[in-house]
Amino acid sequence: MTGTLLFSRHCLFEKNGLFKGHRGTGVSLNFVFAALGVLGVAASGPLIAATLAGTTATALGIAFWRNAIAAVVLASPVLIREPRQFRDITRREALWTGVAAVALAAHFACFITSLQLTSVAASTALVCLQSAWIAVFEFLRGTRHHWAVPAGLGVALGGVVVITGFDMGSSPEALWGDVLALAGGLFGALYALAGGRARQTMGTGSYTALCYGICAVLIAPLALAMGQPLVSFDAGGWLGILAITLCAQLVGHTMFNHLLATMSPLLVSMIILLEIPGAALLAAVFLREALPGGTYIGLGLILAGLAVVVGGQRNGAKGDGDRAATALGTD
Repeated sequence: MTGTLLFSRHCLFEKNGLFKGHRGTGVSLNFVFAALGVLGVAASGPLIAATLAGTTATALGIAFWRNAIAAVVLASPVLIREPRQFRDITRREALWTGVAAVALAAHFACFITSLQLTSVAASTALVCLQSAWIAVFEFLRGTRHHWAVPAGLGVALGGVVVITGFDMGSSPEALWGDVLALAGGLFGALYALAGGRARQTMGTGSYTALCYGICAVLIAPLALAMGQPLVSFDAGGWLGILAITLCAQLVGHTMFNHLLATMSPLLVSMIILLEIPGAALLAAVFLREALPGGTYIGLGLILAGLAVVVGGQRNGAKGDGDRAATALGTD
């Protein structure tokens, strides 16, 4: 709750320009929001696994409700305080938000399905290639990063491999799951890139409410077509959905979507890599699971890779003023 209140106050201050000229304050809050986002998405894995294993909730049912509930929660304060944010949405903003929502729905469909076909380690590692996909898309669009950016990306992805083991499946079913996980990472990259474009002019509340709402509308018919009900879950299933919505959607995804206004999509996607060691650490503390042997080494590599990428983006921004807006902390 404290994190949500802090986030709401920051959105208000950002909207009124109160952080302009106070870069240090904005950067400090960016790190707070990044930490909250990592904790949120890191908790989602164990919560989703426990909900699917111990209740009647379905995978796409969880995906639908986490988006639908979050959309209502985030839209409510905007509709009450400043409904014109929705009325004044431009065609460009609607387009990029729609693209982000479609990509998010495809990401959920691919990733959740892959978890049922291949190992969690392989699926997680392949989805985390989202950062690499973003770098590829930016290269194709003509962006030329400082050499430290791809180097840092490689170091961070190496940390992911150290933690997960990247055990690719050998059976046809597992291979199909690996392909779906890879596609999930690609759609995750499109979600971040489109969201970054929308967030250039849209507020966090209006963007996330609209994006999550459209995503829920897209997931509903997909779930029904695949025979996965959206209702009639047991009490434990609904409790799990509420916990997942709070941690993964309202805190995790929304914090990262907020950061897209002040950080590049590539940097935000690399911060999300911390979900992997974060989930392992949370499982060790709360579920008493044994930590993978390479967790601490992998965490160190991910953090080192992030530091190199931040330095590379800053160096690149010094040489090209048009890219300054993608550097860390440009409130």
